[in-house]
Amino acid sequence: MKQRILSILVDNTAGVLSRVSGLFSRRGYNIDSLTVGVTADPRYSRMTVVCSGDDQVLEQITKQLNKLVDVRDIKVLEPDSSVSRELILVKVRVSKENRQNVTAITDIFRANVIDVGLDSMVIELTGSKSKLEAFLNLMGDGNEILEIARTGITGLSRGSDYVLFL
Repeated sequence: MKQRILSILVDNTAGVLSRVSGLFSRRGYNIDSLTVGVTADPRYSRMTVVCSGDDQVLEQITKQLNKLVDVRDIKVLEPDSSVSRELILVKVRVSKENRQNVTAITDIFRANVIDVGLDSMVIELTGSKSKLEAFLNLMGDGNEILEIARTGITGLSRGSDYVLFL
């Protein structure tokens, strides 16, 4: 099964998210990750959808999305010609004695400690999926991860070739 990242430019109107997600649910497709935000032009929002399936399913998803009235443009974000990132917040149980070790791991990954409690720390990290997984594996080795919050993948194509034709 392959994974595909779609950058979808949509009208910034009420119900767009419902119509896009409804397309997936009606056809039995799964959304692995979904992020949405307004663009530089407030009339449009960008949805970054990560979905999986075989080549036929992924092509069908793209074709069906193109039929939606609110969808203005779809780009497949290929790894070689795009930049994609995800943000995670990780709450780790930390004793006073172990705080230095957790801070050292945090520094190696260029993460930020954003909250420190008596027995826990909250760490913020942005990066590729492989970087985040490596961090979680290392942090989980000898530490108790209490909570994780992930934003989902967001991305843009490289260069200045994004032109919207209306």
